[in-house]
Amino acid sequence: MNAESAMADAPTRCALGLGSNLGDPKANLDEAIRRLEATPGIMLVSRSSDYRTPPWGPVPQDDFRNCCVVIDTSLSPQALLQRCLDIEAELGRVRDVRWGPRTLDIDVLIYGLQRVAENNLEIPHPRMGDRAFVLIPLAEIWPDAPLGDGRTAMEALESCPDQEGVVRLDG
Repeated sequence: MNAESAMADAPTRCALGLGSNLGDPKANLDEAIRRLEATPGIMLVSRSSDYRTPPWGPVPQDDFRNCCVVIDTSLSPQALLQRCLDIEAELGRVRDVRWGPRTLDIDVLIYGLQRVAENNLEIPHPRMGDRAFVLIPLAEIWPDAPLGDGRTAMEALESCPDQEGVVRLDG
């Protein structure tokens, strides 16, 4: 095996953001992460603490429980997205109201240093650098995560608004 093919087989370091505010949010997040771990081609590297966060967007709803995970994967960006969407559906996600309540949301935030701009997938996630509910758990487990705009997660967190609404949860 030459060095180039070895690099092609090397897993890619990625970050995912997870959130839930319907049903049992803690159980939803735990089960989603269990299913990610059970997926061939995905290895869990780290999981952040869970955080209670206010909802984002115009729809009145309960607070969310959010966390981030860092994974190493041999899946392509599209295959990783599809696995996340499958897990959302398996756990009862219904997509009817944008920014509305949900049993589970899994966002692909970072896929190595790759940039993807497709109809259903944009990597790095275009708004993560402005969202405390993403940056706080991400910086906890991957402070130097590359956001794609020249900043790391920790650097973006220094100027991110709305941090006071994000509360770390025990257990």
